[in-house]
Amino acid sequence: MPHETVHAEQFEQHRPRLQAVAYRMLGSVGEAEDAVQEAWLRLSRSDADAIGNLGGWLTTVVGRVCIDMLRARQARHEAHMPEPIVIADEREDPEQEALLADSVGLALLVVLETLTPAERLAFVLHDMFAVPFDEIAPLVDRSPAAARQLASRARRRVRGAAPAPDADFTRRREIVAAFLAASRAGDFEALVAVLAPDAVFRIDGRHVATGTADVARVASINGPRFAPGCRLGMVNGAPGIVVDGPEGTAAVAGFTIAGGRIATIDLIRLGHPPA
Repeated sequence: MPHETVHAEQFEQHRPRLQAVAYRMLGSVGEAEDAVQEAWLRLSRSDADAIGNLGGWLTTVVGRVCIDMLRARQARHEAHMPEPIVIADEREDPEQEALLADSVGLALLVVLETLTPAERLAFVLHDMFAVPFDEIAPLVDRSPAAARQLASRARRRVRGAAPAPDADFTRRREIVAAFLAASRAGDFEALVAVLAPDAVFRIDGRHVATGTADVARVASINGPRFAPGCRLGMVNGAPGIVVDGPEGTAAVAGFTIAGGRIATIDLIRLGHPPA
């Protein structure tokens, strides 16, 4: 079998992990695919037989490509919101199963957008994919100890803004459904009942309301007007809300359910970058 074929087969074995790394780094399925494709091009120009740990090598290459893309965004002062992975109905979709299994919560992606490129790379590679700091350090032009500090700083930001979700999927779906029903009715008390005391509502990454009463007030005032065009769906592998518009899906809302209450609501408008 030609070497090119062998290398292509080996690359395809690593593609799901590389795609997962790149999506967490870039928050965009399309850009993640571009980064993975660039890794393949670099592999095709390298002596693959001399690479001892192909998976590690490819992960490092994808990390380097992604941080360059993030730095280019930063240099252009380009506002960016995550591209959610959405299933707009509740039917099972086998083609999405693998992608959703590797999905990451929308709240976490929103918080990752607030990190510097170096912080994001250190956190994603180390905390999510167990890449050692001595391999991360050259990618961020720092010592391993400094790379560890980057990840630690990012970890504190993430923990403060994106709590770990409850494990019970069915219960999470029930809570999102209750929120949607209460929003449609403009029922302030019913909204209060499903919101955490420190609940946060963000639109395109910007805080709109914080605390049970403020979030409930926003939802009860705006819900009767907007909620009739909303339905339950899957947003990044978790129960969420899909907002229909005249030309298809206009927005999605991702929820973090922690301690049996809604801790975060992230509304992302599709096709409408933040001003």
